[in-house]
Amino acid sequence: MNAQELQLDLYKRMLLIRLVEEKIAEVYKEQEMRCPTHLCVGQEAISAGVCAALEKSDIVMSTHRSHGHFLGKGGNLKKMMAEIYGRADGCCNGKGGSMHLVDLEVGFMGAVPIVGSTTPIAVGTAFGSWLRGEDTVSATFFGEASTEEGVFHESIQFAVLKQLPIVFVCENNGFSVNTPLEDRRPDGFRIAEMVKGHGMESHIAEGNDVQTVYELSRMAVDKARAGNGPTLLEFDTYRWREHCGPNDDHHLECRSLEDFEQWKTCCPVASHRQHLLAASIMDESALKQFESDMENEVEEAFAFAKQSPQPDPATASGPIYAS
Repeated sequence: MNAQELQLDLYKRMLLIRLVEEKIAEVYKEQEMRCPTHLCVGQEAISAGVCAALEKSDIVMSTHRSHGHFLGKGGNLKKMMAEIYGRADGCCNGKGGSMHLVDLEVGFMGAVPIVGSTTPIAVGTAFGSWLRGEDTVSATFFGEASTEEGVFHESIQFAVLKQLPIVFVCENNGFSVNTPLEDRRPDGFRIAEMVKGHGMESHIAEGNDVQTVYELSRMAVDKARAGNGPTLLEFDTYRWREHCGPNDDHHLECRSLEDFEQWKTCCPVASHRQHLLAASIMDESALKQFESDMENEVEEAFAFAKQSPQPDPATASGPIYAS
């Protein structure tokens, strides 16, 4: 795609994630979604920018905060919503919920809620590509707290040792659940600097600027595909809603309202929308129609999910394990 098409594609990915998650937050109180949901409102640029740099055949592994990665990679929205509603047409037949999404048709290998667990799985998919001599790239998303797991360091070392085709993407939103970074790390500590000690190239960048995210991701993906080994990208960002659920968490006093309002001025969706207008990629009228069409797409997905049948209890035990 040309430069203007890329800019619109980045906006489309971010807007879809934002619209879907805002709709989830709106209707969650209806109690038809019975699984926990971890929303990434405010962090959309990372999912969009990284996934735009990948090919459809490339592999993504996600975390408990999975919606943005799934949609950014092109996962089936209707199947995702049916899964969150626990319905038979869901991508896991209603058995997994929000934290167990998968769409193999677009290379979304899966999401797992256990903190740090998908990083070694992604290293495994990259190792498989390396063994087969393929140019498929794997990308693994994780939060900053995941790097406190021992398996993170084992994964980094093995990826460097074998020069595997993988990109490690740290979404550093400043919190582990409700504990801020300053209560958990020494001053000046950065994940990207730490992994340099393992011999891995790493970069720190603004995670709410989708163009920056895309350009760094493109560099890392191209490097991996060329057989030149892994890269870690640490993106600073901020989640707007509570750790788990559709509400705000200001009453917990784990972060200040002033910080929240400051980060909201860095909204990745709104800022990229302004870029589209300023660069004359789309005018206001065309953008509003584009956004209206996407809102209709989201409404159709929610309607599809609600109309999907409940799973048959007789299917509860399968298919769960590979034959």
